[in-house]
Amino acid sequence: MATAHHNLSDYDKNNIPNGADFKIGIVVSEWNDSITNNLLAGAKQALLENGVKEENIVVRHVPGAFELPLGAQWLCQDTTIDGVVAIGVVIQGETRHFDFVCEGATQGIMNVGLKYDKPVAFCVLTDNHIQQSIDRSGGKHGNKGIECAVACMKMIGLKKTF
Repeated sequence: MATAHHNLSDYDKNNIPNGADFKIGIVVSEWNDSITNNLLAGAKQALLENGVKEENIVVRHVPGAFELPLGAQWLCQDTTIDGVVAIGVVIQGETRHFDFVCEGATQGIMNVGLKYDKPVAFCVLTDNHIQQSIDRSGGKHGNKGIECAVACMKMIGLKKTF
């Protein structure tokens, strides 16, 4: 398990660019909202702790993980947005629906970042059961929302060096 010996909430603040001039969009799936709300809280916490102003965090909700790419695209169309964090959860069920939703969300989110030349952080949990999602949204493995917000900020900072 990739997170077995890694806390998703741990990061070195010295390696994060100051976000005072960043404007970051967050698109959040409403499906499994007990999990996605925790991921959102973690992402916002990390952004605020690293200088992003509250008014420069734009949050939009979509019905499910499959809709995340389009929501991210709409945020990226705003030229003032520097990057996006896409938050969702897909939990394995009894059918292949899990596979199709995960693949569509993954490819779509990647394509949006490439199309708009902006970082779009992939904060979509793809777990086998609800406990794994709980563990990664503020539980024993930390909060993936924090990790993805940090990744987004690092990529925005990197882009500004080119």
